[in-house]
Amino acid sequence: MSPLDRLAKRPGSLMIIGGAEDRTDDKEVLRTFIELAGGRDAPLAIVTAASEIPDKVWGMYREALSDLGVTALSHVRIESRQAAENEALAQQLQAAGGIFLTGGDQQRLLERIGGTRAGAAIRAAYSGHGACVAGTSAGASGLCTHMITEGQADGAPEIDGARLADGLGLVSRVVVDQHFSQRHRINRLLGIVAQHPFLLGAGIDEDTALVVHGDRSIEVLGNGSVTIVDCRCVQSNIAALSAGEVPRLLNVCLHLLPSGSRFTADMQGPLADFIHFLLDSTVEP
Repeated sequence: MSPLDRLAKRPGSLMIIGGAEDRTDDKEVLRTFIELAGGRDAPLAIVTAASEIPDKVWGMYREALSDLGVTALSHVRIESRQAAENEALAQQLQAAGGIFLTGGDQQRLLERIGGTRAGAAIRAAYSGHGACVAGTSAGASGLCTHMITEGQADGAPEIDGARLADGLGLVSRVVVDQHFSQRHRINRLLGIVAQHPFLLGAGIDEDTALVVHGDRSIEVLGNGSVTIVDCRCVQSNIAALSAGEVPRLLNVCLHLLPSGSRFTADMQGPLADFIHFLLDSTVEP
């Protein structure tokens, strides 16, 4: 790809959703997805690769989005890596104005599409022609370069209490945990970020979206908040501990961004790095 080709490309928008978004009442999160994807007549693709019950999940979103007036809605059903290598399917994804990755299991999602034509098409749609790529629950975790694949939320942030795996790579240096307040996952996210302090943690509540706009701004919308965990300046004894032990963590930095929060790329202060990690991630097809 030449430098001129790169300059011609423009990023789209990301919606990182904490799961259980409203599908029956005001539907603020889904309404925003439609708007960012280009409106009710834009082609929207619902990817159910993370789910064990893809037809049921597809039916749920088909009803919710059709009720909002969407006219060009398709189910991208991917149940194997072989299916994810289909060229026609990849072209369908790359041409979409909006791509919505449903919930389920993020490890299943990446087992099926990580490193395939489908995965590359999602990145190309976002980085190339400005598509809106949304992920909810497991789909939200899978958007990032690093994702949490397992780990209990109960109890203290033990060493190796949760594990990381590779995600789709649309966001670098941020790891997402979803259903955050509802499932009391602060200790799980804290444990991961404390052991991997080059990452910042973003815990996203249900029916809440962290939106990364193409105009180089971010905002929080919905009915909850986003919790940011920053352990880059932490003093700890992690190196001396074994799996299952609880570390001493001093100087943890925590930010709470309620719905309605909005920040731009020129912001200064303790949240600036988080904003730039979201806005400046390098996405290659």
